Amino acid sequence: MTTTAGPITIALEKDRAPVTTANFLRYVDAKRLDNITFYRSMKLPWNAGLIQAGQRDMAKRYPGIAHEPTSKTGLTHTDGAISMARLAPGTATADFSIVVGDMTGLDAKADDPGFAVFGRVVEGMDVVKTIWNSPRSPTKGEGVMKGEMLEPPVKVLTVRRVAP
Repeated sequence: MTTTAGPITIALEKDRAPVTTANFLRYVDAKRLDNITFYRSMKLPWNAGLIQAGQRDMAKRYPGIAHEPTSKTGLTHTDGAISMARLAPGTATADFSIVVGDMTGLDAKADDPGFAVFGRVVEGMDVVKTIWNSPRSPTKGEGVMKGEMLEPPVKVLTVRRVAP
């Protein structure tokens, strides 16, 4: 992934999270993640949080995918994890988050399906942290995202597969 802040390399978990990985790669291969933005930076008091990016053009989104909870994949929301953003389970499309620090509260629990981790940043956590520390608007965003919108957003120039 090449951003205006620098490159980020992600290793995907195709064996442990096949549905979510296939969905992400479908967007990559169709170049539908080119020119998206990292638009959100959430910071928590214990020096953790996430950055969120996505395909803001609803017309270019594929239908939502089946949810792969961390309780089934064995993956977890620790530093560098990439996870699908969603409203309800089964609604994840093109938005994703990269975790800074540990946020295992986003993992599945008995009464909460959590979010679907499908890979990990293997190079470029310095870039992730640069985006995470970018300026945020104190007034933009709705609900829990108020004050978390990047101003300006950080552009993702391209996302491509590379040989392992």
